[in-house]
Amino acid sequence: MSALYDTIGTTYAQYRVPDERIARQVASALRDSASVVNVGSGTGAYEPRATGVLGVEPSRVMLSQRESGTAPVLQGVAERLPLADSSFDASLALLTVHHWPDAEVGLAEMVRVSRRQIVLTWDPAVFRRFWLIEEYLPEIAEREAQLATLGAVCRALNVVDVQTVPVPWDCTDGFCGAYWQRPERYLDPGARAAISAISLLDPSDVERAMHRLKRDLDDGSWTARHPGLGELSELDLGYRLVVAERA
Repeated sequence: MSALYDTIGTTYAQYRVPDERIARQVASALRDSASVVNVGSGTGAYEPRATGVLGVEPSRVMLSQRESGTAPVLQGVAERLPLADSSFDASLALLTVHHWPDAEVGLAEMVRVSRRQIVLTWDPAVFRRFWLIEEYLPEIAEREAQLATLGAVCRALNVVDVQTVPVPWDCTDGFCGAYWQRPERYLDPGARAAISAISLLDPSDVERAMHRLKRDLDDGSWTARHPGLGELSELDLGYRLVVAERA
């Protein structure tokens, strides 16, 4: 994972700005947790700005993009958290579990070190209906069928709640579904570089898909196929916040 994000994570600070609406949902799930470890913390997105917070992140490139004032951070991996048993009230893993070499072990580590676990992942059955995948990049669904997403997370944890995380039309966090109402944003190479689901595909497949998308935007056919999207303020693309507690 360190090597992966040392390569694809260079634009994260610019394009992956935490969205305040998603941040509020994460904060609500944390409830009154006084101590929180953010596993796969990246640039520190969605970490509470409070004492008692610690990040764990393997990639030096991601670590270098953490702003001053963010929580202290250790360089390490989810599968071997350098932390004592039950040392935190809660642990976070936000859009990261699918990158872990052994998600089952990493999730077990979260349970070992915390009484409450909060994981942001997605339901592939919903996500694959996203227009970007259905019409332009079916390769995303093909690749992600092999990844640890909602089902794997729910099997590994003692789940108490699964919450829908709707994506606002103007979402500031440029993950894969963020630009569902702003398709032109996918034409930006920098934006695509900050989306692992796209940046890890064969570049020739992505180039062909973006050529078709640009053509469809220019001639109006994309808008004709999606006349109702412009009227929506948010959309359910399958993103789910899993809340679990140690049994």
